[in-house]
Amino acid sequence: MALVHIDGDDLVVVIEGLDKLWAFKSSLTIPLANVRGATADPGIAADPKGIRAPGAHLPGVITAGTFHLDGEKVFWDIKDPSKAVVIELADERYARLVLQVDNPRETVTLVENALR
Repeated sequence: MALVHIDGDDLVVVIEGLDKLWAFKSSLTIPLANVRGATADPGIAADPKGIRAPGAHLPGVITAGTFHLDGEKVFWDIKDPSKAVVIELADERYARLVLQVDNPRETVTLVENALR
């Protein structure tokens, strides 16, 4: 699972527990100027992931790490699709972040309010 918070002009994502190992990341810091928005999307777990490099993917168990699909990099850290949030980015290493959070609605509201 991931913790998402705002620190000044940055969106900070902290990867928790063993997900750090599977995702090959412990945190991500993205300038808010490069965040386009966030949505809760429990259906995204069924979408194609692309080529994993590096990361872990055990269908129905965990998807974590960097995935390459259609010329884009997407960062995944998800076990429970019902708690999925997608954060769209521009001019960043990743085109989007697909994260499992404790409260998807609260996270979307946090991101959207920070962008106003």
